[in-house]
Amino acid sequence: MHYQTDIMGLFPSAAPTLLAKTRKLCDAARQKGVGIYFAKIQFSPGYPEVSAFNKNGQGIKQLGLFVDDSISPELGRQADEPLIVAHRASVFFGTDLQARLSARGVDTLLMVGIASTGVVLSSVAYASDADFRLFTVKDCCYDPDQVVHDHLFSTAFESRTTVLALADALSLLA
Repeated sequence: MHYQTDIMGLFPSAAPTLLAKTRKLCDAARQKGVGIYFAKIQFSPGYPEVSAFNKNGQGIKQLGLFVDDSISPELGRQADEPLIVAHRASVFFGTDLQARLSARGVDTLLMVGIASTGVVLSSVAYASDADFRLFTVKDCCYDPDQVVHDHLFSTAFESRTTVLALADALSLLA
């Protein structure tokens, strides 16, 4: 979730390691035949989707990003891997992701994303409330605030999802 060029550009020191780890996870999922969905936050020029009341959206608008970026090519997205475009932090809010997953009979999600305080928090909360079985790979999630990142994984995420290290996730997919 939100492994896209504009976001990776915001975290240049963390990006190479995150991309390498997440590529390993994607490749393992592909080899096992597990469906991969990519999600990105995107806006139209001028940000007409951003409400004056939405603080997060206003911050994004000020950055001037997420209009014409793409999924990070380092992840090797395949043509048959769906792209979910969201206008809010959650990959579920205002998108057809839940309908797509339900139509395929998907009941279990393995989630990764940037940032933990944004897309991961919002999407894990929604998916948990929607009764998906959840696994979140901590090594493939990132937040610039390491203290809050660690706290979320030991509290809010731990109560909604099974938190895995990358090695454990790879073992599940083996």
